[in-house]
Amino acid sequence: MFMFQRLLEGRSEGLCVRLCVLAVALATGLPPSGAGAEEAHAIAMHGKPAMPADFTHMPYVNPEAPKGGRLTWGVLGTFDSLNPFIVRGLAVQPVRTYVVESLLARGNDEPFTLYGLLARTVETDDERSFVTFRLDPRARFSDGKPLRADDVLFSWQLLRDHGRPNHRQYYGKVTRAEAPDPLTVRFDLTGANDRELPLILGLMPILPKHAVDVAAFEETTLTGPVGSGPYRVTAVKPGASVTLTRNPDYWGRDLAINRGLYNFDEIRLDYFREANGQFEAFKRGLYDFRIEQEPLRWHDGYDFPAAKNGEVIRDTIKPGMPQPSEFLVFNTRRPIFADIRVRQALTLLFDFELVNRNYFFGLYSRVAGYFAGSELSAYGHPADARERGLLEPFAAQIPADILDGSYRLPVTDGSGRDRTTLRAALKLLSEAGYDLDGTVLRNRATKAPFTFEILVTTRDQERIALAFQRDLKRAGIAPSVRSVDPVQFDQRRLAYEFDMIQNRWDQSLSPGNEQSFYWGSAAADNPGTRNYMGARDPAVDAMIAALLEAREHTAFVSAVRALDRALISGFYTIPLFNVSEQWIARWNRIERPQATSLSGYLPETWWSKGQPQAHQAK
Repeated sequence: MFMFQRLLEGRSEGLCVRLCVLAVALATGLPPSGAGAEEAHAIAMHGKPAMPADFTHMPYVNPEAPKGGRLTWGVLGTFDSLNPFIVRGLAVQPVRTYVVESLLARGNDEPFTLYGLLARTVETDDERSFVTFRLDPRARFSDGKPLRADDVLFSWQLLRDHGRPNHRQYYGKVTRAEAPDPLTVRFDLTGANDRELPLILGLMPILPKHAVDVAAFEETTLTGPVGSGPYRVTAVKPGASVTLTRNPDYWGRDLAINRGLYNFDEIRLDYFREANGQFEAFKRGLYDFRIEQEPLRWHDGYDFPAAKNGEVIRDTIKPGMPQPSEFLVFNTRRPIFADIRVRQALTLLFDFELVNRNYFFGLYSRVAGYFAGSELSAYGHPADARERGLLEPFAAQIPADILDGSYRLPVTDGSGRDRTTLRAALKLLSEAGYDLDGTVLRNRATKAPFTFEILVTTRDQERIALAFQRDLKRAGIAPSVRSVDPVQFDQRRLAYEFDMIQNRWDQSLSPGNEQSFYWGSAAADNPGTRNYMGARDPAVDAMIAALLEAREHTAFVSAVRALDRALISGFYTIPLFNVSEQWIARWNRIERPQATSLSGYLPETWWSKGQPQAHQAK
């Protein structure tokens, strides 16, 4: 240590810090920084951050947005917990954004770039074998206690051991974690082979060590958490509403990453049990905005007086992300859907052309795969040499037409009576052991009729399910359609207690660790993941590993496309439609910036009309 003290004499502050860190690393046994390591204000998954270190605000905000007023959300469903970090219960998800902060914050105009928030800087090496965060000394929790390295280490351990399945999976990859000083946290990632992991750790929610009961953490609670974010939970009506109030002493209100954000003094979330009642409440002005997801309603449901006279504004936004896609999901844990030929046959029987014309006014398109409308989609594109190399060990299970890009979803004549697709479906079903007995499709061995349940929760889902029920009847299949309230639907979906559901996976331009949570084998039997189909496919697992290891953008795109091909080849879902636009209706008392982020709408950038300008409100 004496050697380092001598070296510190007469040196610059930056050199002093680096030498001190090296000394602590040697003393604690942690590996020193690797090649190319340097502190930075931001970190990108691929390439360089778009915003410089001295940026003043993000391009998709109004930096002079006035503060004040209230934003009321109308939320479909209910809640029984304010802890969004555990599996149990139905949590109030905005708590994660508005109350609890992370070390770094997303730049919403980039595929996956994080900028300093609780951490002023982030440091990693070329191999991403470690990551170091240096905290902002001003950071405080809402109770006034300073946020320090011990809180970061506590949060990492807590969520690794007691958090949601994705937290346990991600944070369990850390080899070792240390706090060289009260404002520095270093994670050793040796052996993880996961280039996204430094960013995943940057998004880790930070909870106060002094205010969390570890023994009770996994239980549901209606007590608002202590966080470091711009809002605090100030009122709770169980199952009905939650009120968040802006913290006037919020430590980070002057940060560049926050300028133009969190403009309302109060955010209120009102919960509605039923979708039609929720829409009627919006028409009466009981909440401020809604994200419309039903084409029929968007097309002809906004004919009430306030929408006609301009009090309600309808915004159509085209984000730059992969198009959200809706699917009918086979639960392959059920024996009836275990045979891929059955899943292929039922895919043939869905008449998209009829449904799109009659229910959706031709507003939708349809693409197989999970990254529609982006360069990451494999649909319609031949595999390049890199993709073929990745998929070569699994060549037997990747059909030639999916590999060469010629595979297309079936196209019917739109009559609801297409015979070509029916014949092809019956042939596959026969190969799988099912024969028509009059007008009933039966298992050849057991004589049991082919039947299953389609679980739905909204009017739009029910219409699609009933249309599919009619399609299947032509093949002798008689599914039942069961409509349940959103609470029961979520509970059954999370526990995989269904035969078939409709679901949507939203993807980014930088898919990463969450893909294991969506379709990795380890997630298949772990309640609370989003692997609803129960996929257990070594090819899928290998492609997820490949995209996590990719360094260059071209290699990354090839790995994601290879994943897309493996998923398409499994026929785990029936693609329904792709959503290329975001439909937002808002009362004109709410305003938003002219610029839109790459990810689309961001309520945290909105403000209340009629408030004084930000510089006047201070």
